[in-house]
Amino acid sequence: MIDKKQLTEADIRTKFITPALDKDKQGSWDLMNQLKEEHYFTDGRVIVRGQTCRRGKKKRADYVLYYKLNIPLAVIEVKDNHHSVGDGMQQALEYAEILDLPFVYSSNGDAFLEHNRLPGADPVEREIPLDQFPSPDELWQRCNAAKGYSQRQEAVATFDYYDDGSGKKPRYYQINAINRTVDAIARGRDRLLLVMATGTGKTFTAFQIIWRLWKSGTKKRILFLVDRNILADQTKTNDFKPFGQAMTKITNRIVDKSYEIYLSLYQAVTGSEDALNIYKQFSPTFFDLIIVDECHRGSAADDAAWRQVLEYFSSATQIGLTATPKETKDVSNIHYFGEPIYTYSLRQGINDGFLAPYKVIRIGLDKDLDGWRPEIGKLDKYGFEIEDREYNLRDMDRNLVLKKRTELVAARITEFLEATNRYAKTIVFCENIDHAERMRQALVNANPDLAGENSKYVMRITGDNKVGKDQLDNFIDPESTYPVIATTSRLMSTGVDAQTCHLIVLDKEIKSMTEFKQIIGRGTRINEDYGKLFFTIMDFRRATALFADPDFDGDPVQIYEPEEDESVVPPDDFNEPETEEIDDSVLGEPEPPPYGPGEEGPVRPMRYYVDDVPVHIATERVQYLNAEGRLITESLTDYSRKAVHKSFATLSDFLQTWNAADKKRVILEELAEQGLFLEELAQQVGRDYDPFDLICHIAYDQPPLTRRERADNVKKRSLFGKYGEQARAVLGALLDKYADNGIQTVQSMEILTVDPLRGFGTPIEIVNLFGGKAEYRTAIRDLENALYTNAA
Repeated sequence: MIDKKQLTEADIRTKFITPALDKDKQGSWDLMNQLKEEHYFTDGRVIVRGQTCRRGKKKRADYVLYYKLNIPLAVIEVKDNHHSVGDGMQQALEYAEILDLPFVYSSNGDAFLEHNRLPGADPVEREIPLDQFPSPDELWQRCNAAKGYSQRQEAVATFDYYDDGSGKKPRYYQINAINRTVDAIARGRDRLLLVMATGTGKTFTAFQIIWRLWKSGTKKRILFLVDRNILADQTKTNDFKPFGQAMTKITNRIVDKSYEIYLSLYQAVTGSEDALNIYKQFSPTFFDLIIVDECHRGSAADDAAWRQVLEYFSSATQIGLTATPKETKDVSNIHYFGEPIYTYSLRQGINDGFLAPYKVIRIGLDKDLDGWRPEIGKLDKYGFEIEDREYNLRDMDRNLVLKKRTELVAARITEFLEATNRYAKTIVFCENIDHAERMRQALVNANPDLAGENSKYVMRITGDNKVGKDQLDNFIDPESTYPVIATTSRLMSTGVDAQTCHLIVLDKEIKSMTEFKQIIGRGTRINEDYGKLFFTIMDFRRATALFADPDFDGDPVQIYEPEEDESVVPPDDFNEPETEEIDDSVLGEPEPPPYGPGEEGPVRPMRYYVDDVPVHIATERVQYLNAEGRLITESLTDYSRKAVHKSFATLSDFLQTWNAADKKRVILEELAEQGLFLEELAQQVGRDYDPFDLICHIAYDQPPLTRRERADNVKKRSLFGKYGEQARAVLGALLDKYADNGIQTVQSMEILTVDPLRGFGTPIEIVNLFGGKAEYRTAIRDLENALYTNAA
């Protein structure tokens, strides 16, 4: 008879839970296709300190059960038999809410506790004997009854998603979005809104929705609307490629009604005159399904061009996709599409580790913050007398151009790249095309070596410039080195999948939350193959004040405001608000003439150009996100102290755990998950200190000893007299290795294969000097105890 109390949680799963699911009879779960054990469904949040990144814990469910691969049904959380049957329920419920699962189970190997999340469940919770776990069909029929599916609706809701055999599967939130959308359409809804943060795969999600509805015969003709040509082309060649010959892109205002899947720019099917509105060449009932990408722009306003298309095809099911739903008194996605059927926010994406976190360097310039007033009669560089008034941040590069301000911004950008990576992809957002061109020139002059080597090192990529636009694909290609720095105004604020963008510079005023989120989204994609796990925002315009807006949903890792003489690299530690939004779908980015009109020539410049006014840094600051995604403003030392105190309230607690641990690295790894970064602390406190001393010093105000001081203290005590001369020499060499590299080196058997240790023989011969492996490990443990005895 097995004593369950002696079994681990893994043993309980293997010996009791899996057999309860695989009954080897009717009602069993298919272990290959309907069950995932120890299923990790997040990647683990990227935690950033300085230039160092670590992954936090991934979320893992003990079991996730599926009716079909695209229909998850239940989660099971297992505890060992020292726990009660229901001890895992709260954790399982958390996972069920994330994974959108109707059934939740907890077990300790004695029975199951079931929680039914379906509407109207009675009872909500019940205990089930171990041998009576429900079958897949039973759980699905309970779902069916709750949803009220007809046979046809069930067939639509359960149709498989596309699988090309490559192993690429939708992430959990994509499955949630796909299933909720298909379910709603199967039950008759015809207006739906999906809100998914930039970089979370909206187009792939849309493809899977279309695939299931198209292949099931529910929707036969589909229109996918975008507002950028590059988006249409990327969609056709990437995510939508499996549609093959059934798909076409509407170009040159030519309509061919023989296809089933249509991609189009909304500009390609609409116009100011009826003759240009080619969508009217289709009958109003031609399309069964229309999906509008980035619907916060074109379709939100009642009189917008996309809205005209949607209203013409009013009989079609219509889905809006957006990262930033727009809600004002005049413009509303929700009014048209309804409340979002599913939302996956920037904050969720960062917390799950699917999106890159970021830190912010806020730089305030004196003329921006304090304003500047010209002396009476002062002329600009073109000889125009500058209007006598105070110019402030809102005027910069709109009404007033200070050359030295542009040069200072370029110098700070260059300083940051020189200190980190001069080939890190960078987007500089400017007020207008004129500003973007002047910034290009300033960055070229600030980087004469690299700009001289390749003229594409810095490029202006704006809607009016074909040469620059032609380089956009190269900029977003991770394998293309050039361009490195792109200056722009609006063209690159949306729809640019810049997976390796490491630095975003804000040198334009941004009052629109929609535009702000779109710009932030240019850097949120992760590409681990190219070392892109986080990015930095350098803000010269106080645009990141929008972080404080309750509508913002993804706080920064760090905000930094260094003084003028400090490094721009973060240490490891107005007038009336503008309400009118820019139409960022306009590729031409019309630029006003530099001077105002007059009957006898220009009478007053639209913008003054001044070359001789000095500009200085006034403030600079960095702000971090902690491991839980909460904004912190205290120093790295203060933050680290709090992280240690979460696990060890007192010095005594820490010392007891440290001294009892066989592997000190386990404690250090646990503290790292709390957000403690020893590498960055070592830079501040000193690299010669043991992690033990760093922790005791910053968390409990203990005076630290260097590793060399600790090693010498042990040598002075002559604690190893019981060993022979050779064994004592080995321990002395290990102490020297500790002084050089730390305790983890001493604990590794591999240290015995390097000089000077290998001079004592092979690892086996060295171990035998102590009487055997067990005795050697005892000696190492005694050495560790000696290092930390009376340490604090």
